[in-house]
Amino acid sequence: MNRQEYFNYVERKLNELALRIDTRAKVNILDLNIHSESFYLHLINKIMMWSLESLNSTVSNTEAIDLADHPRKIILQISSTSTKAKIESSLSKIIDKYESYKFKFLSISKDASNLRTLSYKNPSKATFNPQEDILDVRSLLNAFLNLDIVTQREVYEQIRGELEIEIPSRKTETNLAQIINTLAQLEWNDSESEIQVIPFKIENKIKHNDLDTAKWIVDDYKIHNSRLDKIYTEFDRQGANKSRSVLQSIRTIYHKNRGTLSGDELFYKITEQVELVIQESANYTSIPQEELCLCVNILVVDAFIRCKIFENPEGYEANVAAR
Repeated sequence: MNRQEYFNYVERKLNELALRIDTRAKVNILDLNIHSESFYLHLINKIMMWSLESLNSTVSNTEAIDLADHPRKIILQISSTSTKAKIESSLSKIIDKYESYKFKFLSISKDASNLRTLSYKNPSKATFNPQEDILDVRSLLNAFLNLDIVTQREVYEQIRGELEIEIPSRKTETNLAQIINTLAQLEWNDSESEIQVIPFKIENKIKHNDLDTAKWIVDDYKIHNSRLDKIYTEFDRQGANKSRSVLQSIRTIYHKNRGTLSGDELFYKITEQVELVIQESANYTSIPQEELCLCVNILVVDAFIRCKIFENPEGYEANVAAR
C-alpha cells in the first residue's frame, strides 16, 4: 500500500535527520539546527494543519519561541537540547504578550517520552501541558499515520524535496522504454478489424487470481494481444531476445511482489513499477501520462495472457499453446 511506503520513507528521513543533528551538535556543528527551523515549520503545518510562522523573521532573536500560530494561539520552540532545564528556561522567558497562548516544545534530535512524565515550573502566562505539548519525531509520525492519503503524499513530496540531493543522472537504456516509444507512435483503436480477440477464455485465469477491479483492464486491453505479437516480431529483428527481455522484466517485477501482494493489489503494483522503470530509462521519450498508462496496460495484459505473470488455472497453458 502507498500508505506504508510513504510512512517508511518519512520515518526513515526524519530519524536520519534527528541522528545527524544530534551527532553534529556534539562537535558543535549547528548548521542543521538553523535550517531545521524552516523545515519543521512547513512540515508541522502540513502534518498538524496549523498556521505557524517564524517569529525570527519578524522579531529578531525572540527568546524561547521560534514559531507561532496566532489564530490558534500556539507558540513553539524547536530545540536539539531536550532536557527539563531547557524547557523550564524557555517557559521563564515567555513574555506577557503571549498570555493565554499554548506553549509547545519540539525535540528534533531525541525521543522526548521521558520529558512528558515530569512536572515543570511555569512562571509565564502561557499554558503548558507536558503530556500534550512536548513533541518529538515519534509524535509527528503518529499524527502522519492518521492523515488522508493525499496529504500523506504531499508530506512525502515535501520531505523528499527538502532532504533528497539531486545527483547527476545515471539512467540506463531499457528495452521496456524502447517498446513503449514504439507503442506510443501507434493508434490503438479498439474497433480495428484486423485485431482478433483471443479465442480462449481469459475469464478462468482472472477468477483464479482474484482479479476484481483489475478485470476491466484485462478485458479492455486483451484485444491488442495479436497485434502486439507483430510488434514483438519486428522488435526481435533488431536483436535476439529483445521481446523476451521485455516480458522477463515484467515477470521479475511480478515475482518480487507476489510474496506480499495478490489479486488487484499485485496487478496494480506491477503496472506501477513497470511505469516507473520506463520513466527512469535513459531512452524513454516522454509522453502524456494517460498515453503512458495505456501503453503500460497493453504490455502488462499481454504478459498476463502469455502466462508470464500470475498463476494459471489447470489446463490454461495447453489452451495458450493451441492458439
